[in-house]
Amino acid sequence: MGWLFGKDKTTMVSPENALPGRPTRITAPGRHAVLDAPLAPPYPEGSEIADFGLGCFWGAERIFWQTPGVITTSVGYAGGYTQNPTYEEVCTGQTGHTELVRVVFDPTKVSYEELLRVFWEAHNPTQGMRQGNDVGTQYRSAIYFHSPEQEKSALTSRDAYQKVLTESGYDPITTEIAPAGEYYFAEEYHQQYLYKNPGGYCGIGGTGVSCPVGLTSGEA
Repeated sequence: MGWLFGKDKTTMVSPENALPGRPTRITAPGRHAVLDAPLAPPYPEGSEIADFGLGCFWGAERIFWQTPGVITTSVGYAGGYTQNPTYEEVCTGQTGHTELVRVVFDPTKVSYEELLRVFWEAHNPTQGMRQGNDVGTQYRSAIYFHSPEQEKSALTSRDAYQKVLTESGYDPITTEIAPAGEYYFAEEYHQQYLYKNPGGYCGIGGTGVSCPVGLTSGEA
């Protein structure tokens, strides 16, 4: 998608050189176009949040809203410096943000480890600042964790997946794993984009290598 706005950047912008942004937030749409659930808090009691960056968020969001146990999904921007960025700004590479899917899920119906499996298998996490033909820092692979338990699971699953990727001839995983920070909702037309535009662009493509979910619990 970034080619629509000119040359993408593959070097992370520094905080002092990032675009300043604005104090006004993008208003989150009321409800999910597919799941008929709220996009913004409050979420149902007992639900948990998972944040994943895996390239263009149009196709990435669809993968997660189709996952059983997921309550709602939204797309937005995280991991950067610019306050309340717009899509056009993120596409310049001068905000530091990655395109993110926020997944709200029922942990009694789907585990965080299962969501990690979906994440790893849905893209190629070894490509650095790109995903397929989409090039730039906004397309980097990322996991932003919301608890020490999520951090442990993310790191354990990464190491388990690295082993099978290496055996299959892939390079080291470049996925950013960091604490969840500020999450900015993307513009309304991006939310559930491929539901609204069934023939729209979907850049999602995995390695074809299965992620060993049984190894992500830390027991192996």
